[in-house]
Amino acid sequence: MGKKYVNLKALLAILLVVTILPWNQANAEAATAPFDPFEKSIEEVAKALDSKQTTSEELVKYYLERIEAYDKQGPAINAITAINEKALDTAKALDAERTSKGPRSVLHGIPFVVKDNFDVVGMPTTAGSVALKNEYPLKNSYTVQQLIDAGAIVIAKTNMSELAASYGRLGYSSMGGLTLNPYNLNRDASGSSSGSAAAVAANFAVFGLGTDTSGSVRGPANVTGLVGIRPTHGLTSRTGVVPSSLSLDVTGPLARSVEDASIVLAAMAGTDKEDAATKDASKHVKDYAKTLDASALKKARVGVAVDFFGDNEEVDAITKEAIAKMESMGTEVIRVKFSDRTKYLWTPALGPIGDAEFKSQFEKYLSTLPAGGVKTLEEVIKISESPEVLNSKTPVNPARLDGLKTALEKAETLNSDEYKDIVNHVIPETRKSVEKLMKDNDLDAIVFPTMSCPASNRFDKEDPTYVCNAYDTYAASYVASATGFPEVTVPAGMAEAGVPIGISFMGPAYTEQKLLDLAYSFEQATKVRTVPTHTPNFK
Repeated sequence: MGKKYVNLKALLAILLVVTILPWNQANAEAATAPFDPFEKSIEEVAKALDSKQTTSEELVKYYLERIEAYDKQGPAINAITAINEKALDTAKALDAERTSKGPRSVLHGIPFVVKDNFDVVGMPTTAGSVALKNEYPLKNSYTVQQLIDAGAIVIAKTNMSELAASYGRLGYSSMGGLTLNPYNLNRDASGSSSGSAAAVAANFAVFGLGTDTSGSVRGPANVTGLVGIRPTHGLTSRTGVVPSSLSLDVTGPLARSVEDASIVLAAMAGTDKEDAATKDASKHVKDYAKTLDASALKKARVGVAVDFFGDNEEVDAITKEAIAKMESMGTEVIRVKFSDRTKYLWTPALGPIGDAEFKSQFEKYLSTLPAGGVKTLEEVIKISESPEVLNSKTPVNPARLDGLKTALEKAETLNSDEYKDIVNHVIPETRKSVEKLMKDNDLDAIVFPTMSCPASNRFDKEDPTYVCNAYDTYAASYVASATGFPEVTVPAGMAEAGVPIGISFMGPAYTEQKLLDLAYSFEQATKVRTVPTHTPNFK
């Protein structure tokens, strides 16, 4: 009896070992399995760094390999204009710092890309213009420095529409050529932050920075399946950024999720003593990601701006489906209309402001760069018209060149009665009109298709499947640009051509948290974002 008992105990022990061994082995393999950064969020990457599944050095190498594989060969997305040669050394230093002191923030050691109109020490700031190819700034832009201080790593600079204006060639510049849409190589990546958007969508980095004057973050995010934020004017600094029009310019994040975009916005925003518009910014900055509310749409009341429908059947259908989804979640939806002037603001406001401000603000920026470089708009035009540039593979877009000449001619209008009337009357009245619309209807946000048509044909190649009946597919973007109000775009669906379609949530000044909550609630309920066809994962 005793012997049998001993044998039974031995058998049970063996069975226990046999049962536990595969479990332990599986866990050991999971613990030692190489971390795959593809499509990973900021939090996921940060946890992998904390648990030593990966290092910042390995991350930088991974993204450089993807850039090597997909940016100038293969699909040749052409999003990158310059690699940061110090990125690997920076990553090694941040790995050592993590070991000795711990991480600075959740962004510690995480690579990001920067639109090429932000100053980054050691890299030229060209803003897409070959005339500025040798312009090396003396200090980082305020927003880039904020992110560097948080431990993030600039891995590369990205292509953009020349001097932040597309003039029919979205995402094209004399410095970088044309950026393609990683979802459909026959379509563009919008503009002007096309390179940052295409790079983040293609997993060349974890997130990116862009600038937005009249839709340059929102448009590219919309057509590349990203979340893009145009913050309240004055929440983020423009110091060390090539200006387009400081009355309208903002800097903002592009990311693959609302949470990631929220984290980056909080890190980059704040009061900058060199940018007067940001004097109250620090009072309004929040830890947006910390309190994101997936149930926000259940108790929301939103206005659907009907002014921006009717230009493309697919965009209309996807937007209406998104609105129906919100209603099914408990959102109260009200149809609203903007005033005649508010629903198209380019000619009465944005265009004249940009023409009046560009020359003086651009030249003031150039004066901050080291001596010996280009200092005037006239010099930029002269170089752009030189035989060397005109006969190159990437000459300046002729329409953009005409736009620079128009800005040169219109520089005097900065002191005109027309300009003063726009700034002192048209803009404030537009702002009040939108605020009244929201107050009268008790709205948490106004919703509309970010662009009224899908990603358009690249300028150098026809795509007969593209249909757009819009006078200006970016018209909806102008409302936030003119008023200075925040807007968040989030993926809503896919067009038949394989390109993403987004919807926007817009609200009054400094309502970023509410808008991000609504966008997050929609994102979590729909999860429509897909991986770009032409830049898949690889081992």
